Formats: sequence, structure tokens, C-alpha cells
Amino acid sequence: MRIKKVAVIGLGYVGLPTYVALLKAKTYEVVGYTRSQKKVDAINKGQSPIEDEDVISYLKSNKVKATNKQQDLKGCDVFIICVPTPVKDDYVPDYEPVISATQLVAPYIKKGSHYVLESTVNPGTCEEIILPILEKETGLKAGSDFNIAHCPERINPGDQKWNIYNINRNIGSLSKSQNKEIASFYRTFITKGQVNEVNSLKVAEATKIIENTFRDINIAYVNELAQSFDIMGIDLHETLKASSNKQFAFMPHYPGCGVGGHCIAVDPYYLIRRASLDGFNHQFLKYAREINNGMPGYTIQRLLLGLNDVGLSLKGTKVALLGLSYKPDIGDIRESPSLIIEKELKKLGAQIIVYDPYVKRAEKDLAKAIKNAKAIVVATAHKEIKMGLESLLKKSKVKVVIDGRNCLDKEKIKKMGIVYKGIGR
Repeated sequence: MRIKKVAVIGLGYVGLPTYVALLKAKTYEVVGYTRSQKKVDAINKGQSPIEDEDVISYLKSNKVKATNKQQDLKGCDVFIICVPTPVKDDYVPDYEPVISATQLVAPYIKKGSHYVLESTVNPGTCEEIILPILEKETGLKAGSDFNIAHCPERINPGDQKWNIYNINRNIGSLSKSQNKEIASFYRTFITKGQVNEVNSLKVAEATKIIENTFRDINIAYVNELAQSFDIMGIDLHETLKASSNKQFAFMPHYPGCGVGGHCIAVDPYYLIRRASLDGFNHQFLKYAREINNGMPGYTIQRLLLGLNDVGLSLKGTKVALLGLSYKPDIGDIRESPSLIIEKELKKLGAQIIVYDPYVKRAEKDLAKAIKNAKAIVVATAHKEIKMGLESLLKKSKVKVVIDGRNCLDKEKIKKMGIVYKGIGR
């Protein structure tokens, strides 16, 4: 079957770059679908709802027609599903977006179609959840009449080096012959990265979970070390730098005020939950999540200690929270630990002002944000904070700095007579 028409379902941080990459390939008729009328209107006006330089540039100079009309999916040969895979309040995986997207495209699946899930899921999701829906709705046989594939996304928002075109990908399908066809399709727009064909859907599903859980575990390790080293008076930041000069068998991870984003803070729960259904208890993964979930609270403890050093109570004290997004130099606040810190500080009676140059609701002027503040909590290492804060501190009334990202010059701040506390520093 020759692929002529492709649909991308979901136009967020994963779907929109994929949609643009396919349009730039100039090989297919491409449908970009989202339920959000707001996103449709923005994209069709040339405005990107996400921070992605490639997407922003393309939409400014090219006429694009996104849609929220289901009938526009008619005649598509490939359906690429790029919807969120969140967890509920009790950390149980929420498959509703994936199920809803699958039901959306089911009426348009025909013989020879490819259904490709890019959303991060636990091993078994495609065969246990998606396959029954599609076979029931279409009356066709998956693996022979149509293909189900998984090609987990590897989008890294804000990364200037690694993008949809050059990051290697893994793809697995119900059958090897169908996998070769869909892998060849991916190679037409992933022009600088490799597309690796794996032997099963479960292997493809497991790759992304392993990648993000690996990071979560290692971050938890250094976050626990930070708490230990704070007690022992050892600078973990310097220690990690020194450890990193070993030329092999060491990969540095760094502590901080919490883990955010839609991947690392969420994906381990999918594996934890699925393994538990087969009777396996992922104790290590659970403990890593517990440590990382506790870092916003630990950061507040550091603030309380710092205020105590200068004889101040948190209640009624003006605190500037610097950074809302979960990573530097973008406005993505998904699962951001800053939101937890903000909420808890308000509960404890602090007067909070929030600064973030990339988030609409926050103060954009750093000088205004710290004016009259007695304490500062750096929760995101934005370049504006790293470059501008130290000079502003000299003229400020700030008595305590909590460096939740260990991004400031500790010695310079201490020389100003300001109490400095990092995370493991």
C-alpha cells in the first residue's frame, strides 16, 4: 500500500512538531487534528501554541489548516496518535485520552491502514487496550488487515540541539512486514536520525518507560544524597563535578527542588501499575518516585532553616518564587514542582510573588519580583535568573536565598551577607 494521506491526532508538544515535520516532507496530504478550537484558530492564524522554534518559524511563513472536524480524517492511510498519558490523583494511569483518540479514528481505519501510538504507555497497552477497541469498531483483524504500531516520542521541549528530525526512534508493530512499511514511512520525515525496527510492540512500549525511569531513579539517588550531604556539610554539587572527571562508568545527575514535565514525573507509574497487575512490586521505582515527590517539601524545609538563621518566620514574610516552568527557558509548567512549592508556601502564610518570563500569569520583571522580598526560592534555572539575580541582590533587602537548582554562585552570595542554601550545597 502506498501511503498518501496521514493524520496526526493531538497538536501539542509532540503532535505539532510531528505535523510540521510531515508537512515539510512534502510527500503526503497531512491532517492535523485537535479537539481544541483555540488551538485550531491559533495554528491557522500562524501562531504556535507551543514553544518550538521550528514550529514557530514554519507557521509564520506557511499557510496551515489544522482541524477539529472528524470527517477530515476520511481517507487517511496512517493515524499518528500524540495525546497525553497522564496519571490520576492517586497515580493510577489515565488511559482516557488514548482511548478517546482511538475511538475517534476507528471509523476511518481500513484494510492496509497503520495506527501508530506515539504517546508514552506501559508495555502491553497496544495489545490489551487499543487492539480490542479497533477490532470491535472496524470488524477487521489487527496484524493482517491493518497494523498497530508504537513509536514512542522523544521530544525534548526547549532543546536547541535535539529535535524531531535528528533524534533516533524505535518502532514496533504486530507483524514484521507491516513494521518495515511504517518504519520506511517514518524515515521520510525523520531525516537525520535512525529509525530502529524492534521485534514487538511490547519492546517498543518498554523503551520509553525504561529511558525515563532510568533518569527518575538517578535523580532520586542524587536527591537523597543531597539531603544526606546537607546534614554532613558536604557540597554535593562540587562532589559531582569531581566525580564526573572519571572517563568511564559514571553519568552525573544533579539534585534539585523536584522533578517535573510530562515524562519523568509520570511515566514510572505506568510501569509500576502494569507490573502490579502481574503480581510484581516495583519497590525501587516506587521509592524513587517518593524521594522525588518529596523534594518540593524539602526545599521549603531549607527555606525555613534559612529564615530561622536570620530570625524570621515564614508566615507574613515576602518570598519571591523565581521560576514556574519545570525546566529552563521555556513556559511549560506541566507537573512542575514550582507549582507545589507555591501552593505550600501560601498555605504556610508566606506572601508570595512569582517571577517567570515565560509564563503569562507571572511577574516578568526580576527586579520588581525581588523588591522588598526577604527571601528568594530559585525553582527554575532560567537564563534571566542566572545572569541577572546576583547583581540585583546587592541592592535588595533579601536575607535568604534558597537555590533550588544550584545555579547561582554560592560564595558570591554569602559574601553579600545573605544566607545561602542549595540542595545538597
